Amino acid sequence: MIRLLLLIVGVSLTAASGCGLSRLDAARADAAAASTLREALRSTAGGESTAEAGPTGSGWATLKGVFTLDAMPPAARQLVVDKDTEVCSKDGVKLLDRSLLVDSSSKGLANVVIFVRKSSRVKNPVSSDQLVFDQKNCEFLSPVFAARVGQPVDVRNSDPIGHNTNIAGTSFNQLIPAGEGTTYTPNKETGMPVMVTCNIHPWMKAYAVFREDGYVAVTAADGSFTIPDLPAGEPLEFQVWHERASGPNGALALDVPALKWSDKGRFKLTLEADEVKDLGTLVVPAGALGI
Repeated sequence: MIRLLLLIVGVSLTAASGCGLSRLDAARADAAAASTLREALRSTAGGESTAEAGPTGSGWATLKGVFTLDAMPPAARQLVVDKDTEVCSKDGVKLLDRSLLVDSSSKGLANVVIFVRKSSRVKNPVSSDQLVFDQKNCEFLSPVFAARVGQPVDVRNSDPIGHNTNIAGTSFNQLIPAGEGTTYTPNKETGMPVMVTCNIHPWMKAYAVFREDGYVAVTAADGSFTIPDLPAGEPLEFQVWHERASGPNGALALDVPALKWSDKGRFKLTLEADEVKDLGTLVVPAGALGI
């Protein structure tokens, strides 16, 4: 279609100038032909732009908040440690279930994961700095951690015995000898956090989440989180997860009318350039975590 229009424009110009060569006094545009050509370039069969829509916003913003539990949880259960007890239960220390960590003073809820499901723009390149994921006394030191796709993860074993680190949904399932380590570089996103286990010591468990754009946070011990450099001026959908949440695959659903939080643990926001959006305190009902 566009080639045909170009041909028509060319024929029109030739006809206007005659068969012989002539010098024009000044460059003149055929307004009607140019307008027709512009319309053709903008149109498709459905009448919309043929070019793929680019990012609609500009600038960058920050999202922050604090997750708290509306009640103190019961005491954590003790894990069954029945192997390598000279290391795994060193000095009589009992390993406890860490699936629900709540700050005793603020009721801040740790290890809530919040991330952008899809972004059109990314401000910062992937960091080459290694993220450390260690294990000590037969326990992963980071119960939940996040890394960006392409960011190297230093998988360490600080114990005097061997461990097998197995990241679900990936090809990484490797024996880490005593006192050694290896590097794992995630090469694809995880839709939700995936479990990390040790096949030698089955009580060992953690969760990992890998995202392409790096727009992901894991709440600290006091329940706080911050996600900087988010694309401003366009709708962003956030996913919220917790290991104990009752939603699909751990989706954490809250009753927050202002955010229209869905039962899939998602909400949408459009941030303004340079805005620091504070969601304030997000109270999680004990029932949402099966307490």
